[in-house]
Amino acid sequence: MTTESNAGARILVVDDVEETRDSIERLLRKDGYRVDPARNEEDAVVTARRHPPSLILVSSGGPASAVVATAGRIRERAGLSEQLPVVVFGTDTVDEGVELEIGKRVFVIRPDNFDQLRNFLARLMEIGRAHV
Repeated sequence: MTTESNAGARILVVDDVEETRDSIERLLRKDGYRVDPARNEEDAVVTARRHPPSLILVSSGGPASAVVATAGRIRERAGLSEQLPVVVFGTDTVDEGVELEIGKRVFVIRPDNFDQLRNFLARLMEIGRAHV
């Protein structure tokens, strides 16, 4: 995965835990993504309106249904397309190392490691570029 292939792609990272959000942001920036952090739904909506993302990444330890609903509201309230991919990770409702598409380009993943998450994001971005 080269940083050149990720250049220009913007990821909105939503997590209420500052250390987690900062770590994800640093690692994604190393991969060449432009990253906009947000600590909650309100911050995410404002940020997404200002800088429309290529993908929304929501990290949470909460129930997947609540996190997915929050991600959907962010997409809707910010006026973003339903085709914009949303990735929810860190939930305990998915077996480690598994990814699930749950509809409307919303994916739930619990990666074994950050490389697995990076590869999944890169695949989603590549698919998105192929459909433009």
